[in-house]
Amino acid sequence: MGNGLVNMRDQKFILFEQIGVDQLFSSEKYRDYTVEDVNMILGEAEKMAVNEILPTYAEGDREGCRFEDGKVLAPACYHAPYKKFCEAGWNCAVKDPEVGGQGMPLVVYSACHELFGAANFAFCMYPGLTEGAAGLIEEYGTEEQKQKYMYKMYSGEWGGTMCLTEPGAGSDVGALKTRAVRLPDGRYRITGTKCFISSGDHDLTDNIVHAVLARIEGDPPGTAGISLFIVPKIRVNDDGSLGEPNDVKTGNIEHKMGIKGSATCTLNFGEEDGCIGELLGQERGGMKIMFKMMNEARLAVGIQGLGHATAAYEHALAYARERIQSRAIWDFADPAAKPVAIIEHPDIRRTLLWMKAYVEGLRGMNYFVGYCIDRAAVAESEEDREYWHGFAELMTPVCKAFSSDKAIEICSLAIDVYGGYGYCSEYPVEQYLRDAKIACIYEGTNGIQALDLIARKLAQNKGRHVMNLLAEIGKTAAAAQEREELKKYGGLLGRALEAVGGLTKQFADWSAGAGMLIPIINARPFLNIFGSDRRLAAAPGGLGGGRQAGGHLPGGRPGRRPAGPAGPGSQKRRGGLLRGPHRLGPVLCRPRSPGAQQPLPEHCHGGEGSGPDAGQFFRGLIQSISEKGESYAIRDQESRRSRGGGHGSRHRRSPGQCRHRVSVAGYRAV
Repeated sequence: MGNGLVNMRDQKFILFEQIGVDQLFSSEKYRDYTVEDVNMILGEAEKMAVNEILPTYAEGDREGCRFEDGKVLAPACYHAPYKKFCEAGWNCAVKDPEVGGQGMPLVVYSACHELFGAANFAFCMYPGLTEGAAGLIEEYGTEEQKQKYMYKMYSGEWGGTMCLTEPGAGSDVGALKTRAVRLPDGRYRITGTKCFISSGDHDLTDNIVHAVLARIEGDPPGTAGISLFIVPKIRVNDDGSLGEPNDVKTGNIEHKMGIKGSATCTLNFGEEDGCIGELLGQERGGMKIMFKMMNEARLAVGIQGLGHATAAYEHALAYARERIQSRAIWDFADPAAKPVAIIEHPDIRRTLLWMKAYVEGLRGMNYFVGYCIDRAAVAESEEDREYWHGFAELMTPVCKAFSSDKAIEICSLAIDVYGGYGYCSEYPVEQYLRDAKIACIYEGTNGIQALDLIARKLAQNKGRHVMNLLAEIGKTAAAAQEREELKKYGGLLGRALEAVGGLTKQFADWSAGAGMLIPIINARPFLNIFGSDRRLAAAPGGLGGGRQAGGHLPGGRPGRRPAGPAGPGSQKRRGGLLRGPHRLGPVLCRPRSPGAQQPLPEHCHGGEGSGPDAGQFFRGLIQSISEKGESYAIRDQESRRSRGGGHGSRHRRSPGQCRHRVSVAGYRAV
């Protein structure tokens, strides 16, 4: 019997069979982990989620957070689980043991985090933001700052936040008005207001340490002039004890559509000129530092979307199996026929299959990005590190935006499965929909994520990250075509992949002329198509790790050892991973096979902090795709002669316009 939140058989299938997480255990960093440990960890995470966190879901929503006498009170039911969560080490599980963590691979914690988020993501936000803020201090802080703040944050004794947004500025962080004035002792006086601050104030911890973006007096406007400051709610004495309040006042809390158990606050810094902060890192380096926490938060939001989606699906599935209503369609004319469970009705069954396909696709995509970060952390060469880091950079906005957008659709469909009952608060699916919506908005709206993808992430490292991704997905398609039972689906995946290249080619054509704004206007649809095609990228034979060299699928990969205690459930889709065209992205248009190889053009550039104009980037990127650049190559499996299509054939069209059937025999990374 399942836990009603997450299909753990599928979790283990992805971890052990699709990704091959045990490849990490040969590294020095993760040498103490085994497959047995991962199974044990997942079991403990399930207990924490089901026994401790899940009971707070509906109750925390009903009670919400309270604002009384200038202080915020978290739901009373959160206190005991929060203490147990931190005592068990879940709040900093991925951190090194030297700072109080468990040194857990991020991909493993992603599976645990899915369980926790499916149980109650509003609860998870308190320890999650604390870990992120403490991580900034660990990486950029002085030894004194680490001793003063970091350890108590990692232990869960103190909380933490990220304070970016301001009234009027919104997502335009460079327009912030919060000021920092240098003091003679090297500290800074902070004045300003921040809004929509998650976990900004609460009574779960004795102190809250805010990471605050502000502009030092005299520094230039825009994001280049922003610095980051450590601003505790209560000042900390040199011996680590708590001192006086630090003039950080809570103005109010937001009354929200969802995640009501998470305190979303307006914070006023320095109303009485008594707010003191410490510079974190270098002056005017605030955005670079904060982006580390923002990217981690965006990946967490992807897991949030996944958690709500899987919980909604599991509840809808259970309800559809139990709800008896109406005769089966094939017995509808028989008045003596008995009513059946609604899962037998074609529309309900199709709806559940669609939900299942996307839930499993989102799970694979989000886990794989965690795995890429782990692989980059243990890489033995800079080239290898850049390879894996590139996938994480490219896919971060896709995980955030695609996962949260699809979560809304899945939660909405769960309500449809329940019918009128789903719209009532007696059943949980209406809360999943309310809670899921914020994931499309915070940590950068999904429109901003789409702009980040097309204007910056595609261009990083001269476009090589996206080229590596396309090449690896192509390997998966080619490997599938080598198996008779998967040949059809390998072809579908290959054509979907070519469609993404064709669509991007069309974007390039538009950007080269008067229509250069069209790619910007259509950035979000592009991200959704990119995400749809990407869901199978981690399939065996593709991105799922080094043991899959040669493109062999499960059961046919040389040197592949069984996953051990993953159990029979982990084998549930052996030889059938690419099952059904509903798992593939839409096929829009497919370019013809590219010509001779040429190197990537020099003007196809970009990276962190740099952004080529849209026309320049897309021209360079698609020139690489169309001319078989140094990243990958496509070859037709079928000759034009067998189709009756020689050089003079009616099939011959310009790139992006070809409609004839092309099977992908293989892609080759160069």
